[in-house]
Amino acid sequence: MVLVPGQEEEAGKQGNDNCREQNQYNCFHTFEYIVTESIRAQFIGWIPYVIGAILVVQFAGLGVWQISRGLDKRAEQEAFDSQSGFSSWSDGMDIRSFQKLKATGRFVADKQVLLENIIVNSQLGYYVVTPLRVADDTPLLLVNRGWFPRSGPNVDPAGIDVKDTRLTVRGRVGSLPRAGYKMGESIPATPDWPKRAVYPTLDDVAAALGEPVQPFVLLMDPEDDYGFYRHWVPEEMGPGRHYAYALQWFAMGIVLAGLLIWNYRKRGLES
Repeated sequence: MVLVPGQEEEAGKQGNDNCREQNQYNCFHTFEYIVTESIRAQFIGWIPYVIGAILVVQFAGLGVWQISRGLDKRAEQEAFDSQSGFSSWSDGMDIRSFQKLKATGRFVADKQVLLENIIVNSQLGYYVVTPLRVADDTPLLLVNRGWFPRSGPNVDPAGIDVKDTRLTVRGRVGSLPRAGYKMGESIPATPDWPKRAVYPTLDDVAAALGEPVQPFVLLMDPEDDYGFYRHWVPEEMGPGRHYAYALQWFAMGIVLAGLLIWNYRKRGLES
């Protein structure tokens, strides 16, 4: 094929245009690649700061939570120490934690609950919880009569028996022991009494008794009869321990924040 001069000039112009378009296309994609990589690098570079800032906020939140727990424990300790006399209790009255109360009624001796896995002085035993019937038309009042040592696989009912007579029980407002984690049923569905229970709730006990119960447990006073070993105190972990934990969380947050600021300033100077 032979090209005339005019066609040669037209072909040359078309080739130059194609080359120019190709160069522009390559330049555009090169620029796009550079910008994308720059944005990606900046994004990756900010990830440690974002994660660090989240951790600082979490550390501060945990510190505040520990202080709040410490204040709650301090209030509980003050409430425990400030109680002097026993107030007569009646169904529906307002109560507060560790308040000293006295209630008159009859123990339901044939339906007692033994709270298992209670360790006192390195010995395994039970808390003996006995319902107290104050009146026929009111929910049962659960009375924790104290700790009973475990001496074998079975418990002799005679060892925890209590007279079915009308009496006055004194104690403090408390609750059932709680576990961080438990498996299986709290109270086995068997007809036998007394029933063994592993960290039950008030609803669990009410279901086993077949009657409603009061929303608290009366911790029998150590001076009262018909009880076992009783040494009621607020949780062993006092407010001081919570304040120490709060200081640790705050210190970790301050150190991490300082490292983030130092690294950010160093990065700015290098760039």
